[in-house]
Amino acid sequence: MTLLFRWFLGAVALLLVAYLFPGIHVDGLWPSAIVAALALGFANAFIRPILSVFTLPLSCLTLGLFSLVLNAVLFWAVSEVVDGFEVEGALTALAGSVVFSLLSAGINQFFE
Repeated sequence: MTLLFRWFLGAVALLLVAYLFPGIHVDGLWPSAIVAALALGFANAFIRPILSVFTLPLSCLTLGLFSLVLNAVLFWAVSEVVDGFEVEGALTALAGSVVFSLLSAGINQFFE
């Protein structure tokens, strides 16, 4: 049950990010934000670790800052796949992914 509640709060966090940044658009809670939160969760759980291994040398050279770029790329990629969720630009994707990550970390910390 907590997984469903985390998923719902992730969708609400995504709506908050869309409210804060004018370049991020979410059509509504159902189905756009719910599906986008699910897709972001899957991307961060399955695709991000694989990409992190391939970009490990670049992350070492940038002292880990490249992980922010990787996070923004995944945020933008999910917006390309999910209808009703749009990100307009690289800097918007970077800022939105950072804020969404902070909100998600807060949600996860609350449930632990």
